[in-house]
Amino acid sequence: MSPENSSISDGELVRFSLENADFFAQIVQKYEKPLLRYLLRISNISREEAEDLLQEIFIKTYQNLRDFDASLKFSSWIYRIAHNEAISAWRKKVSRGEKINLEKAEAAQLLHSTLDVATQIDDQFLIESVQTILCDLPSKYREVLVLRFLENKDYSEISDILRRPMGSVATLISRAKKYFERAACKVNLVKFLEK
Repeated sequence: MSPENSSISDGELVRFSLENADFFAQIVQKYEKPLLRYLLRISNISREEAEDLLQEIFIKTYQNLRDFDASLKFSSWIYRIAHNEAISAWRKKVSRGEKINLEKAEAAQLLHSTLDVATQIDDQFLIESVQTILCDLPSKYREVLVLRFLENKDYSEISDILRRPMGSVATLISRAKKYFERAACKVNLVKFLEK
């Protein structure tokens, strides 16, 4: 079997990658863009920093591939690694006293490409408003909203990624939606959460 076969499932890719490292390139190719987008959405790092972090995520993924639990979804497992690495990077920045800035133009561009924008609201206003609201949310709420509404993960996957019980995930999403709704009412963005 060749590594170029695109019809291989994630589970098979993991199994084949353990036997032949060339197959890991397909995992990288499949998850590079979604994980980069996810890192930019949940963290306050530049695109360059996110790309560096992404390389660390793939290295860690490859090093721990034997530990992957085949009873879980691989996407949840790799997103969990990305989530943990993003938290570690954030903690390192804070401990070094670095100022944490948000690349608003980049984040706005990403949001623009993923949101189904209501026609009566100006696109740029919506993008900036959603970005501002998400940035102002506590990280635990921002993370669940990004995973649920921008990454389209179900509760089970979010539970796996964040290592929280599904009931806790449901509670976090409910609370996050309330926070978002309070801020969104000021700028008429409640439709974002009606997906």
